[in-house]
Amino acid sequence: MPLSRSSATPTPSATPQPEAPRRLAIFGAGGLGREVLVLLRQLNAVAPTWDLVGFYDDQLPATDLIHGLRYLGTAADLNATPEPLAVAVAVGSSASRAAVVSRLNSPQLHFPTLIHPGVSTESFQHLQFGAGCIITQGCILTTDIRLGRHVLLNLGCTVGHDAVLNDFCSLMPHANVGGGAHLEAGVYLGTNATVLQQVRIGARTVLGAGAVAIRDLPTDCTAVGVPARVVARER
Repeated sequence: MPLSRSSATPTPSATPQPEAPRRLAIFGAGGLGREVLVLLRQLNAVAPTWDLVGFYDDQLPATDLIHGLRYLGTAADLNATPEPLAVAVAVGSSASRAAVVSRLNSPQLHFPTLIHPGVSTESFQHLQFGAGCIITQGCILTTDIRLGRHVLLNLGCTVGHDAVLNDFCSLMPHANVGGGAHLEAGVYLGTNATVLQQVRIGARTVLGAGAVAIRDLPTDCTAVGVPARVVARER
């Protein structure tokens, strides 16, 4: 079940102790991986939380040193880690991200939710986040919103009241989800795509860049245009 993000209030007599940095690796050594690295360093600038150990990827990167972090191996190497390790899965495609997570099955691995420090997530907003969500700079979430596991909100996305984004949904930069909209598992919204209020998008459907969904869309399809129309069926 998704977990609410809330901040505990210490008792007046308690002396807050700084949290020791936890070890974290990034899976995905491409552009999104570098963006997630920036996000993590921005979080650490506010409160030192993550001990960044390096990158993993099943494809060998062009260089084994990426902005100061080493390339350490593949998913199989990551599964072989002998001690607890947090993992940020920096893979933009909904389907590919789900496939990666299914392979990262070591009990030593866990998937924290990472939210840019500039994104408001106050308790009175009643927001819920599943494990492994990544919420990047400039995103706006209003109230009574539920995100499943491993949801990605790229730069500048907006999500309105009572929206539901199920597991492995991906919103590319400046995508917009209206109030009461429902994105089923694995939906992918391209850059500047919009889902209007109360519209439901079927599982694994792709809404192309700049498209506007004004009515429900079925599962496993690609839709483009304004208003969005189905141009391909995946299954």
